[in-house]
Amino acid sequence: MKKKKRNNNIKYSKIIILFSLLLFCVMIGRVIQIGMAPTIDGVDLKQLASKRTTRTDKEEAKRGTIYSSNGDVLAQNVSSYTLIAYLDSKRTTNEKKPQHVVDKEATAKALAPILGMEEYEILFYLSKENVYQTEFGSRGKGLNELVKRQIEDLNLPGLDFIETFKRYYPKGDFASYTIGYTKVDNDNNSTIVGEMGIEKQYDTLLKGEDGYTTYQKDLKGYKIAGTPSYTKEAVQGKDVYLTIDSNIQFFIEQALRNSNKDYNWEWFTITLVDAKTGAVLATSNSPCFDPNIKNITNYLDLLVSAPYEPGSTMKTFTYMAAMENGVYNGEETYRSGVYVTTDGTEIGDWNRNGWGVITFDKGYAMSSNVGVINIISRHMNSLMLRQYFKKLGFGRKTGIELPNEAKGKLDFKYETEIYNAGFGQGITTTPIQNVKALTPLTNDGMLLEPYLVSKIVDPNTGEVILQNEKEEIDRVATSNTVMKMLQLMDDCVNGIGNTGSGFRIESGELIGKTGTAQIASENGGGYLNGTEDIISSFAGIYPKSDPQIIIYASVKRPSGGSQKPLSNAVKEIVSNISKYYGNDDSNTNSVIIQKNIVPNLMNQKIGIAKTILDTKGISYIVYGNGDKVVQQVPSPENEITSLESVSLITNDPGLVMPNVSGMSSKFSKELLEKMGVKVHLDGVGYVNSQSVPEGTPITEGMEIILNLSPKYQIDV
Repeated sequence: MKKKKRNNNIKYSKIIILFSLLLFCVMIGRVIQIGMAPTIDGVDLKQLASKRTTRTDKEEAKRGTIYSSNGDVLAQNVSSYTLIAYLDSKRTTNEKKPQHVVDKEATAKALAPILGMEEYEILFYLSKENVYQTEFGSRGKGLNELVKRQIEDLNLPGLDFIETFKRYYPKGDFASYTIGYTKVDNDNNSTIVGEMGIEKQYDTLLKGEDGYTTYQKDLKGYKIAGTPSYTKEAVQGKDVYLTIDSNIQFFIEQALRNSNKDYNWEWFTITLVDAKTGAVLATSNSPCFDPNIKNITNYLDLLVSAPYEPGSTMKTFTYMAAMENGVYNGEETYRSGVYVTTDGTEIGDWNRNGWGVITFDKGYAMSSNVGVINIISRHMNSLMLRQYFKKLGFGRKTGIELPNEAKGKLDFKYETEIYNAGFGQGITTTPIQNVKALTPLTNDGMLLEPYLVSKIVDPNTGEVILQNEKEEIDRVATSNTVMKMLQLMDDCVNGIGNTGSGFRIESGELIGKTGTAQIASENGGGYLNGTEDIISSFAGIYPKSDPQIIIYASVKRPSGGSQKPLSNAVKEIVSNISKYYGNDDSNTNSVIIQKNIVPNLMNQKIGIAKTILDTKGISYIVYGNGDKVVQQVPSPENEITSLESVSLITNDPGLVMPNVSGMSSKFSKELLEKMGVKVHLDGVGYVNSQSVPEGTPITEGMEIILNLSPKYQIDV
């Protein structure tokens, strides 16, 4: 019996040993698997370990600024700061340079008046135990640059700031559809993302690249002293300079507001383009919105994203097509009133009684649909019309620097559709396409590419990474066609009793073509017949003797179907443009304006610089009593007129604040910044007051606020 018991013990011992060996092998195998395999049960162990011991703090890149052509800020990042205090003494590795709060009572006493808090309140936060850092409640958040600087000037150890950004539009609803707006993407580390307009189109360039610092952390998430860290600096976003002229933009927005006092509409859009270059000088939609509060009722920018039937402004391009195909004879006649197609459809003039037998030239002035039909039916076909429309850029995107551009449509095939297309019904276009198609009439037949961005600049280096200039696409009209069309547009506006006579101004320098398009029924089956169910348009050029601007304006459903809101707005804009450009029609004492290229006067002796400018007939202003020119405004190679002066800044260490009242925002800002003064602009236009008085000695870090207002009184 005893022998049997001993054998059983041996047997059990062997089983235990074998099980232990097996378990040990399994454990060794698991260790090898964990050491060799990249993932275990779908978990990346290296990444998991890294996350548990490594921390990465993001440094947010500053989004670039959007400027007007005058240098006015249209969109910018505004910094906001949160004050923090480091309480952990382990941050300090050199007692002579403490990195944590050493004297809590002194710190509280110094911070209290700046934060507007009681000392005991601040001590409450500074006295927290077993914490690495602390904040100071709501009073320590949302601090501006001035408060931050006051705290920094205290030179107290252990204080730091967390910087955050928000997008700010200093001029509110000014050019809002063009500039667009941003939103905060909380799914992507609270990154600011462009959602409309230039903000969206150039989002990648504007936002820059975020930086970061990676370091080893302890169980509480704080940096382990003495461990290495890696920092990648943030790359600031690029600055975008638009072709928008702030003063001209103000003119059109004010005109829209003035017109809105007497008339109602569904929408109203106006665009002005430099007639010689294709640069967009101003563009606005009504209703608009303030991107700071995003009170948006329509997310489509009418300039590019919402094509509509243009109406009779298309007759200009139909007439050009006939001329370029060699089939137009302005003296050829037809009977106006009503035209009956081969299928029995009646298409009438706006005056269905007509004006009897008239010439094609007169038909243009009277905006006769029947005139266009006769030109097409007698001398053209759908292919000729479509090809020329496409040559002008209709039916495809212009490539203007805005998102969601639509191409419109040129779908016409059958007889009635072709005739309708000739006077702008049944096809759709955008305002920017119409503006582009008008550029040959101001450039001797050369079609230009419209553009909205003049340049993109790296604010850190000053490098211009993109520069847009006048771009010629193709010659689409002969000089004879251009001269004839300008004559017809002149007659349309300035001829007695013609359809554009409501746009006539005293000088007769505004020319153009009106248009009235019926609004298609949303349910199909033709057009709406209400008095107000129209889109009224005007495509114009000013001044006719030397074109400087192209104007395209449209209004949908104007109250009473009146053309007045359109004509009033256009004439008000032209009146102020004429003053702004120095060719005011009311100024009988005309002045011949000479132009000069500014010479390079940098580092010249002041006497030599004066002699050079005197020889060229350029007036100048000298700032300081130095003997050498160290800065000049405008910069060399810029064009200047005889109405302007060159400012010479000398090497005088005792420069004082000049009087910049009456100067443009662009010029005054450039001048003061070259004197070492940081400039803040408030408003649009020209300087009417300055926060630092004339004669104040200029010191390092000096800042000034310039209050601006339009130079010219807006006609109401």
